[in-house]
Amino acid sequence: MNEPGEDRESLIGREEMTDEQMNRMIEELCDSKAEEFRLIGYERVTGADVWECVSDKYHKKGMPPLYEVVNDILSLKVTQFMNFITLNMYRGDMRKG
Repeated sequence: MNEPGEDRESLIGREEMTDEQMNRMIEELCDSKAEEFRLIGYERVTGADVWECVSDKYHKKGMPPLYEVVNDILSLKVTQFMNFITLNMYRGDMRKG
């Protein structure tokens, strides 16, 4: 519900995120998802690994709206992540390190 005196235009006109803020938020979400995976036993997962998995499909279609990126990160299942890692290991596509 809107605050008294707030109309739809004032809600729409709220401050937008800068690219730096958006990148930082995405990085924090990926780190959070990696921590979730570490808590269930996948000890070597990093935020960068999560982003590599999630963003893989964006190379073909382009970057989707922010809400889709957030959803893709938060809804990533460990089985999807492990399938991605395994396929890329077979292909030799994973970054070294």
